[in-house]
Amino acid sequence: MMLAPAIKRHFSEGVLVEEKMNGHNVRVASVKGKTIALTRGGFICPYSTEVANDQIPPELFKNHPDLVLCGEMVGPKNPYVPKEVYPAESMDFYLFDVSRKGKRDMEGTSKTHAFAEEYGMRSVHLFGEFGLEEAAGEIKEIIKDLGSRGREGVVIKDPANLKSPIKYTSSESNCRDLEFAFRYYNDYGQDFFFSRVVREGFQAAEWSEAEAEFEERCLQLGKSMLGPMRETVEAKIAGDLIVQEVEIKVKDLQTATDFEEHFRRMGVRAIFDSPQACPGGHLVKIKRLVMSTNDKTESVIEGQLW
Repeated sequence: MMLAPAIKRHFSEGVLVEEKMNGHNVRVASVKGKTIALTRGGFICPYSTEVANDQIPPELFKNHPDLVLCGEMVGPKNPYVPKEVYPAESMDFYLFDVSRKGKRDMEGTSKTHAFAEEYGMRSVHLFGEFGLEEAAGEIKEIIKDLGSRGREGVVIKDPANLKSPIKYTSSESNCRDLEFAFRYYNDYGQDFFFSRVVREGFQAAEWSEAEAEFEERCLQLGKSMLGPMRETVEAKIAGDLIVQEVEIKVKDLQTATDFEEHFRRMGVRAIFDSPQACPGGHLVKIKRLVMSTNDKTESVIEGQLW
């Protein structure tokens, strides 16, 4: 929340600063000779697994069978967090840490980037190492640049890997999260909304913004919440079904079938369109049903109280 005090309180020496990418978090490992990608909750995601098999050299796990790759799947064809701000045609895997099977600890930044370079994998961008006194000022400038390009923020790490990383996000990222969540307002918990609004207040205070900058922040924050909310209500008044539309690109049609089953097992209600052939594979459009927002909005516009 407060960048400079948090860095000085949490770290004892300098810090390493990496980009925090906005996608879905996965763990990739070799299990019985097969490369698999697991999402939060320990689900094996067929789509993420196909991408991992395509982008991670098989010799990595032959040489290191106990390795666990910790990374972010990002890109416009991401069914969980679709973002078009990264240089990805579909969905790409970016390594941000490595671990070993049966161990809780991560191996740290230097080993992570060494593995990525050795095996030709993408890794999150490392901005550099900074001393405690200079870190907040440097990170502020990095955050402003990332925000202007639609990026999420940074992860701040201990160079010796002895302390847990901390994260700091751009104002633009906070507002995009709110814009997305308010479109499906009744399907997200209040903590999701509240924490992002509070971040804006602390950042505005710490950065000592001029009145014009603060007014711009207020306008951006307000529009990110009210704009999508109004669109959702207007769509429901018009009789439309509120859905989240996403798209995936698969090489193997079986992956699309498996991914549909994956959604079903997770309890996600979705409508999968028929695959359409495209260069390098098949495109599948998916409509995720957000029933809580649908039902709540319909009941309110029919006269029910909150």
